[in-house]
Amino acid sequence: MRSGARAAIVSAVFAAMVVSVAGCGSGQDDSSGSKDGANASGDEKNAVKKVKTGPPSAAEVKTTARSFLAAWSAGETAKAAALTDDSDAATAALSGYRKKAHIDKVQLNPGQASGDKVPFAVNARIAYSGESVPWTYESSLDVTRDTKTGKPVVDWQPSVVHPKLGKGDTLETGESEAPPIKAVDRDGTELTATDHPSLKGVLSALRERYGKKAGGKAGVETFISRGKGSKSPDETLKVLSKGTPGTLKTTIDGKLQSTAEQQVSKKSKASVVAVKPSTGEILAVANSPASGFNPALQGSYAPGSTMKVITSATLIDKGLAAYGKAHPCPKYFSYGGWKFQNDKKFEIKNGTFEQSFARSCNTAFISQAGKLKDDDLTKEARDVFGIGLNWQTGVPTFDGAVPTQSAASKAASLIGQGGVRMNPLNMASVSATASTGTFRQPYLVAPSVDNRTLAKASKTMKSSTKDQLRKLMHLTATSGTAAEAMSGMSGDFGAKTGSAEVDNQEKPNGWFTAYNGDLAAAGVVPEGGHGGDTAGPIVAALLRAGG
Repeated sequence: MRSGARAAIVSAVFAAMVVSVAGCGSGQDDSSGSKDGANASGDEKNAVKKVKTGPPSAAEVKTTARSFLAAWSAGETAKAAALTDDSDAATAALSGYRKKAHIDKVQLNPGQASGDKVPFAVNARIAYSGESVPWTYESSLDVTRDTKTGKPVVDWQPSVVHPKLGKGDTLETGESEAPPIKAVDRDGTELTATDHPSLKGVLSALRERYGKKAGGKAGVETFISRGKGSKSPDETLKVLSKGTPGTLKTTIDGKLQSTAEQQVSKKSKASVVAVKPSTGEILAVANSPASGFNPALQGSYAPGSTMKVITSATLIDKGLAAYGKAHPCPKYFSYGGWKFQNDKKFEIKNGTFEQSFARSCNTAFISQAGKLKDDDLTKEARDVFGIGLNWQTGVPTFDGAVPTQSAASKAASLIGQGGVRMNPLNMASVSATASTGTFRQPYLVAPSVDNRTLAKASKTMKSSTKDQLRKLMHLTATSGTAAEAMSGMSGDFGAKTGSAEVDNQEKPNGWFTAYNGDLAAAGVVPEGGHGGDTAGPIVAALLRAGG
């Protein structure tokens, strides 16, 4: 459920030109010339003044902010809006603050300015349908100089009204569009944003979609109604009356969710997802930072060498590679005008395909680009692994993309670069499919709750391909690039590491995808470096916890 100070432009300076006309003819004296001189002096005084430029002074910032806040507090919307650089937008927002958000009284107390920025405290009262509730929060505004008049004005932004408001958002009070929910994990334990911060956005999305279906009764709330095109759900800011929540069962494993959140919190940026290969159930979703956009489910990254799981399945299906067969891994390989190389320019002389997979040899895969049609990788990803099939998980997700490409871009796609885009949910599903041979669409809420139709891949992986792929991933997890992270693992397990180069980043994004028995997981650490060292320990910790 729900810029910085602008640089002023110096105007043209108009100089008054005075032409003095001497009187002539009888009866005229020199006083006529003096009179014209007096008129010239007056014209100069009325000349257009130079528009003031530069950032506003401390006194101007203080006076402008106080005048604006005083007008807003008094309900003088037109006066307050006139003190901004966008009176139309300000008028609409400040009018909506009274009418849509039902704020009948507000006191705004400015704090100490810091440069052009002035923080202020909001003490408001919400009055709706017999309810009268106090509401306090903090916000801020910036004072800039109007480029046309030179006057100091408030730099209008939606966040002036409330810091969480963005472009296109509105602040409203009313009966909630969806009743509250009590989301529970697979064992019936309640899931809260307090206990599981990474689930805050997920819980909001679940409420928005399933609040009515769960059987709850709507309450009255002040909330942010998100603008069109926003990826974020509406957000509740103040509850006037709670309503009655309905219970919604999810597929989340509460204990595994806690482990996932603990693991990603060790990094400034990281995401991980765990799924159950035999069913597709999503068991854990975690991000660091925990708030805001959810990259674990909605991110779009180049997956790097973890993509070689799908590429290997493609090559095996086409008869271009096989476990135990010789396969080239030179230092370099050129294709489509690009020269590709391996990490630290290593090579494997007289090597086999499994050695190239376990060591993540780029050229071993690039060298096969000329033998593949432009859409071979796309078809394998879609028809066998279910990538890009419009998954119906119960919450908004990005479902991966492997576009048809040619020349150098096609070669780059084979090693998870080019136009290929994935997130941890997608790559956890890839490992799940590799382990069972069958794509089962991940989901967070059972399809029976709302009669959703889950996406289905058109093909089941060939038995021989599945067997070879599992052997390749097991070898990588025991003696390849994933061995350190997966050390001590027992049972039926496999893994693949990845490092994806990104423009303007010093370090690549670190990736890791793996499975152990009936549990698969994948993680990414943006700008983390090698996936085995960064994302690997996070994913391995989940596999151990769920074992």
